[in-house]
Amino acid sequence: MPGGRLTQQERRQIALGLADGLAYAEIARGLDRPTSTVTREVMRNGGPTAYRADLAHHATERRAHRRRQAAPRGPKDAPQAPGRDAEAVREYEETFTVHFMQSGLPRMTARVLTCLLTTDAGSLTAAELVQRLEISPASVSKAVAFLEAQGLIGRERDERRREHYTVDNGVWYDAMIASARNNTQFAEMARRGVDLLGPGSPAAARLENVARFMEFVGESIARAAEQAREVLYSEPPRDAADPAGTGRA
Repeated sequence: MPGGRLTQQERRQIALGLADGLAYAEIARGLDRPTSTVTREVMRNGGPTAYRADLAHHATERRAHRRRQAAPRGPKDAPQAPGRDAEAVREYEETFTVHFMQSGLPRMTARVLTCLLTTDAGSLTAAELVQRLEISPASVSKAVAFLEAQGLIGRERDERRREHYTVDNGVWYDAMIASARNNTQFAEMARRGVDLLGPGSPAAARLENVARFMEFVGESIARAAEQAREVLYSEPPRDAADPAGTGRA
């Protein structure tokens, strides 16, 4: 039923919809489910080209079994901050993870980034990530190495010399500037091809257009990042209907 777990029959309908080339929203309407439910189901089970209903159903059953076994000690089940619904938070984290996956991040990397972003401290040790996500230390190591290389997380040591992986507001500015720089470098590479292939040739004209486009995009990103940088460090505005900042209108 809507709001409950997907049934095996619903998963088969999802598989049929994917085979017919239907969009997630269209499949979701046929099931009377939120689009996010279908999107998350597909992305966590191989993506649109590799999704298999029976395999997805068995994988979900295994995950549920592992959660039941880990429930007594799992930090996911620790009390949430006042006013938070633990189940709603988990649902949000899964949806956020799917968003990162759709942007190109591997699933485990997306889970680690989501975990850091939704932690009030914005900082976790490798051991805490292992426990919170119920994954291996090797998986954490691989994920944080990728995120560090992309400039999306930082690394700090505490007084006990434990490494903490952190997210702060500045990483988003740095990531945007790095993206702008990559676009500029791409434009430079394309423009070298213009001279090599000879101005006036179809290939050269194509590369020149690509170079101009990437330059414009890179400059626009850098300019917007500079203009919006202070937003990252400002106090979020409170809703007029929620002057106490409780999050409830």
